[in-house]
Amino acid sequence: QVQLVESGGGLVQAGGSLRLSCAASGNIFSINDMGWYRQAPGKQRELVAAVTSGCSTNYADSVKGRVTISRDNANNTVYLQMNSLKPEDTGVYYCNADIVGFTRRVYAYWGQGTPVTVSS
Repeated sequence: QVQLVESGGGLVQAGGSLRLSCAASGNIFSINDMGWYRQAPGKQRELVAAVTSGCSTNYADSVKGRVTISRDNANNTVYLQMNSLKPEDTGVYYCNADIVGFTRRVYAYWGQGTPVTVSS
């Protein structure tokens, strides 16, 4: 089994910063893409940022220039540094990872979500 455990969410004022972390553990041979998604109240879950195993990154237009995704392959961890936060960044942030197990099969896993609230 594999677990993704997120941390770092919370309440912050507009213009502030937060750093989210997501650590994967369990039956892991390697990890392909990792990413962060968010779901605002009443809206669909959307991609915020993603990073490949080779550290190529992709960002939603709404966060470009304010958010940086990074990963620590040695510790199976992905980070999301968010700066200049806006009220519209409010939502539950979910970590996602495509994990290769020791059987070499690939499965997508999700974390439990960490809430981020940006007050105006």
